[in-house]
Amino acid sequence: MCGLTGEFRFDNRPADLAAVGLMCDAMVSRGPDDSGAYAHGSLALGHRRLSIIDLSPHGHQPMVDAELGLTVVFNGCIYNYRELRDELSGHGYRFFSTSDTEVIAKAYHRWGEDLVDHLLGMFALAIHERDSGRLVLARDRLGIKPLYLAETPGRLRFASTLPALVRAGDVDTSIDPVALHHYLTWHAVVPAPHTILAGVRKLPPATIRVVEADGASRERVYWDPPFTRDPAKSGWSASDWEEAVLESVRVAVRRRLVADVPVGVLLSGGLDSSLVVGLLAQEGQTGLNTFSIGFDAVGGEEGDEFKYSDVIAREFGTEHHRIRIGADLLPSLGDAISAMSEPMVSHDAVAFYLLSKEVSRHVKVVQSGQGADEVFAGYHWYPPLAGVGRADAVGTYAKAFFDRDHAAMAEVVAPAHRTKDAVSLDFVRDHFTKNGAETGVDAALRLDTQIMLTDDPVKRVDNMTMAWGLEARVPFLDHELVELAAQCPPELKLAQEGKGVLKEAARRVIPHEVIDRPKGYFPVPALKYLQGPYLELVEDALHSSAARDRGLFRPEYVDRLRQDPNADLTPLRGNRLWQLGLLELWLQSHLPGEGVAR
Repeated sequence: MCGLTGEFRFDNRPADLAAVGLMCDAMVSRGPDDSGAYAHGSLALGHRRLSIIDLSPHGHQPMVDAELGLTVVFNGCIYNYRELRDELSGHGYRFFSTSDTEVIAKAYHRWGEDLVDHLLGMFALAIHERDSGRLVLARDRLGIKPLYLAETPGRLRFASTLPALVRAGDVDTSIDPVALHHYLTWHAVVPAPHTILAGVRKLPPATIRVVEADGASRERVYWDPPFTRDPAKSGWSASDWEEAVLESVRVAVRRRLVADVPVGVLLSGGLDSSLVVGLLAQEGQTGLNTFSIGFDAVGGEEGDEFKYSDVIAREFGTEHHRIRIGADLLPSLGDAISAMSEPMVSHDAVAFYLLSKEVSRHVKVVQSGQGADEVFAGYHWYPPLAGVGRADAVGTYAKAFFDRDHAAMAEVVAPAHRTKDAVSLDFVRDHFTKNGAETGVDAALRLDTQIMLTDDPVKRVDNMTMAWGLEARVPFLDHELVELAAQCPPELKLAQEGKGVLKEAARRVIPHEVIDRPKGYFPVPALKYLQGPYLELVEDALHSSAARDRGLFRPEYVDRLRQDPNADLTPLRGNRLWQLGLLELWLQSHLPGEGVAR
């Protein structure tokens, strides 16, 4: 929930509260229920609130605890806040609200930086110590909630979205060549700290950053689970693992019911979201609102999976909402691009945007099935890694996932924007070969869980739901579930064409026809097979004066793609022309003076 922002100065000048106000104004959709600002010398904080826990004014942010000398802004939800509140009350702390934000303040006072080890949930937070002037920033273990940074001499700004930082001005908006390399190689995944703009960085997941009053700062990673076998579980049978996984998912789903408003489910019709619905039903949830989206078929490819979501809706008696989008989604495309904090090439970003628009009319919180494929090995690139050592697995992974290799980058990118080194492949190789992963499969799952997941599907879900003031919760990214899955033998996860251990666990809850169905995706056919006005939109963006001035891509490469825009799809079935066009459309939407893509 919510959007936070702030400015922290260490040049003996007061913080610019007006700039913080501009950043808040750029995040109204993330927090339509309330807004607040706070200034104290070198620090200014702003907040937009989506009221989910403690709907009263006592939950207002920025939250100032004068007794403790702390001010907090926070985005997310702490699922164990009630248990922490009880524990802290036992230590003598007094509470003036029933919010999880206040629990964060007390927890920091009690445990200092180690408060993050006590938090179960998704969060990005900023805590300011009045007396020392120290600022503490932190992000949750899986990076579910974002935190962007813009640093200039004497000043640090931060916000829940990248466009908010741009709105405040004084940001280097030139293109980061390393980020461009990642974007064009790794299917738009740009790992932290990079973003596509040179002047904006993002705090990595599972990271806490402490900034002193004089600007000195330090960072530490506070969570990095081993993807190795636990000797204490060496005697477990396949059935033992299935029972443990099911119980861990059940706990994760139960935790994410914490709210003072109703909680629905985004039901795609796949195994993951269907299991969430089934477990909620077993928890006694009745009248559960579930939501599915579908698009008209294009190029012979179906655009919905209603036949599967309908099975689950009937089985568990949910209040099911089928949302069908006609052939013309063009009017919403520009708005969806404007809602992206970073350019997101995957088609389902648009699908989530349109789905969230409808869902937000009914509920303010939903659970979603994102993350299960990365955590339980559900993708096609994992089985070829079985029996392959970590170092040798790098090439196999890159062949299955990367949109192009480094050599091809010279064909696509203009010389001024190229990197000398194969930065994306080097990044993957470094991650695969570092200690803490036992096999090639383990290394790939660690990379995808800690990096790809954060900067692709999770980012999409957060951006597109929050564009409509809708909070999405992802039980498969409960960090205790991720820790358990990381210890699970790879062969159990790879069984049954992927997610075998989860599928067997799910058979105790949901119908087999949903489990044994062919693997589906969230297709938006109009963006996979570019034609008509969609093709014209992309061509106009790539041939605009702004694109020519920027000069990112070699014109001859763009022209070759235009001659047959649907002939050469990426290994992940993406359209290469859309990839280039989406980046230009995003830049033109968000950069000052370039207009808004529509």
